[in-house]
Amino acid sequence: MTETNVRRTKSQQIADDFKAAIERGEYGPGDRLPGENALATQYGVAPLTARQALKSLATEGLVEIKKGAGARVISFHPIRRHGIQRVTREQWGEGKSIWSADDNRQQSIDVRVDSLTAPTHIARVLDLAEGELVCARSRRYVVEERPVMLAVSYLPYALVEGSAITRIDTGDGGIYARLAELGHTPAHFREELRSRLPTSEEAAGLEMPAERPVIKLCRTAFDQAGRAVEVNEMTLDSAAYVLDYDFDA
Repeated sequence: MTETNVRRTKSQQIADDFKAAIERGEYGPGDRLPGENALATQYGVAPLTARQALKSLATEGLVEIKKGAGARVISFHPIRRHGIQRVTREQWGEGKSIWSADDNRQQSIDVRVDSLTAPTHIARVLDLAEGELVCARSRRYVVEERPVMLAVSYLPYALVEGSAITRIDTGDGGIYARLAELGHTPAHFREELRSRLPTSEEAAGLEMPAERPVIKLCRTAFDQAGRAVEVNEMTLDSAAYVLDYDFDA
C-alpha cells in the first residue's frame, strides 16, 4: 500500500485524535470539546477544517453539536440488541416485551396501525395473492428522548383480523403472544442484516445526520407449519446500537 493510499486529511487527523481521546476516557459523557477556533489554532488549520473534524465526530455518533453550546461527548449508552434471546418463546410467552431483552431504560413508542395492500416484496415473502391486504404496524422507538429505531411489521390481514394485533396495544407478550393465541405460534425466525445511508425520511424520523449509516434488519417469523406470518422491517440508528448474537457451537 502506498503512502498516498493511507494519507489522512487534516480534518480526519483531528477527528482521529479526539476519537482516541474519547475512547481513552480523557473526555467523558457530556464533556465539551474545544471549539472550532481553538482547534484551528491548536492544529494550525482553517476554522472550516476544524468544523469538518467536529462534524465527522458527530456523524459517527460520538459527539452532539448544538448551536451556542459547541460539541459535547454523547452521554447516550448504546443499546445492546440481543438478536437471539429477544425472540425466544421464554421472552414473549411469559408476557414480556421483546424490547425488555435488550434494554431496561424507559422508552416511548409511537404506534400506527393500518390495513393496506401488501407491497410486492412483502406479499412474496408472506405468500399473498396480488392485491391482498396486510396489517401494517409502524413504530418509532425513543429512548432517553433519542429516537433509536423505526420499524414496520406486516402480517396477513386475513390472519389477524379482529385480533388485538390490529389495535395499538397488543397486550402482554405483544404480536407473537397474540399469534400463538390464533394458532400460529412463531417457531422459527430468519433475520437479514445490511447497512446503508438513510433516506431523507429515515434520517428525519431518527433525528440523525444523513451521513451516518443506518442498520437495516428484516426479520421473518414462521409458524409451526413453516408459514411466514410476519415480516418486520427495522431501521436502526447505527450509533445507538450494538448487535449481540450469542449462540452455542
